[in-house]
Amino acid sequence: MPELSLQHIDQISRDISREEISFSHLLEDLIDHVCCDVEYEMQRGMDFHEAYKKVKKKMGPGRLKEIQQETLYSVDTNYRNMKNLVKISGVAGTIMFGFAALFKIEHWPGAGQMMSLGALFLAFIFLPSALSVLWKETHNRKRLFLFISAFFAGMLFILGTLFKIQHWPMAGTLLTLAALSGILFFIPALALSRLSDQENKAKRPVYILGGVGAVLFVAGLLFKIQHWPLATVFLLIGIFLLCFLAIPMFTWLTWKEESHISPKFIFMVIGFLLVVIPGAMLTLSMQQSYQDNYFPNNDQQQALYNYLFMSNNSLIRSYKDSSNYHEMEKLHLKTAEILAIINNIEKKMVQESEGQPGKPAVSARQISQTETGLQIDYWQISKPLDPRPAKAFLSPGSNTRNELNSSMLGYVSYLSGITSPEAMQKYKRVLDTEMFLTAVTPTDSKTSLMAGLHTLEIMKNGLLTVESCVLHTIAFHGN
Repeated sequence: MPELSLQHIDQISRDISREEISFSHLLEDLIDHVCCDVEYEMQRGMDFHEAYKKVKKKMGPGRLKEIQQETLYSVDTNYRNMKNLVKISGVAGTIMFGFAALFKIEHWPGAGQMMSLGALFLAFIFLPSALSVLWKETHNRKRLFLFISAFFAGMLFILGTLFKIQHWPMAGTLLTLAALSGILFFIPALALSRLSDQENKAKRPVYILGGVGAVLFVAGLLFKIQHWPLATVFLLIGIFLLCFLAIPMFTWLTWKEESHISPKFIFMVIGFLLVVIPGAMLTLSMQQSYQDNYFPNNDQQQALYNYLFMSNNSLIRSYKDSSNYHEMEKLHLKTAEILAIINNIEKKMVQESEGQPGKPAVSARQISQTETGLQIDYWQISKPLDPRPAKAFLSPGSNTRNELNSSMLGYVSYLSGITSPEAMQKYKRVLDTEMFLTAVTPTDSKTSLMAGLHTLEIMKNGLLTVESCVLHTIAFHGN
């Protein structure tokens, strides 16, 4: 009967040890069992390599770890309880999150409570118990950092998502920390663990491409949520590396090595789709929200502005021979001064967005001058989510904001001398810049370029509406 050499036994022992069999007695039993199976196949005329390959194929991938899990489940009460807790909390948290999403979409009561409870189950019960189970099954100190980084990234992501949906403070901070944990710790640790696998040297370029692609994709999502520049660039490069290089290469290499499609591969593809597709949908949704809302709304505001401007001019011209013409012309000139200030702010904001950081564009194709004043082609703006212009030109303390406030106060003071106190109470609400720009702060501004321009357009139309009312009042008293 053929017997295994010490070198062959050592190879089998190393291979089984790589399966992270932490239960010492079980490790020895499995080595002995595999050695006996290999010797049996060798007795039937095969050499060691053929026999060992047949035994591994017969066991299937991951079978040794399954045996350890079944053994631990039978003999270790703590492990059994923790394993059950992982299953129960994972299923319960996922179900509650799913129903909460449905309730949220349908605007039914109880959505917030279910989502909060589901997040607490997943973040503070499922993830810690899963971390404990993984450590119990492996006792691999080299992978401990991977487990811990995955735990913190997952917990921060779940809580950040909950806070974002519920509109609670610190949502952006939690999501940023989750993304940074994934980019700086979890994804590199996962890639290094795969690169250290001596049996899959052919897949190392795939792991490198996948790691870089995942880092760029997560960074792109973070930049998109936070309205930072380069978000689209990171997303496109990340998706290209993952979808067109890493995944096809991994599929090809796996197909060559395995005669059947393993469940692990199927779940990997599904998991990849569950991450990439929602991320792409989020990006498209955020962009579409501007195309479907801000862009048409701003165009409508500009159309209203043109109508009010031409209407007020026409009214003034019709009273050119009236004794009140001089007063009407004076009011119109003061209104034009405020409009010029707002138009100048809009122009600077577009130039700041279309240029490079610290180097505004000297001229922007999105801006044009017409007989009614500044016109902006909103559909041609390349960075509608850019928060820098609003922060630079609309935040309290900025020179442009101070100039606008001062000019508006002077305009209100002038109107107070030519209109009744009752009318001025109404006009003051429309001319109050602080009411329109309360969300813009100098330290933590998230107001995008399009939102800032939309606010300024509304202010301009409010100004022309007040001018129209006062012009009619002057004309009426003149008659």
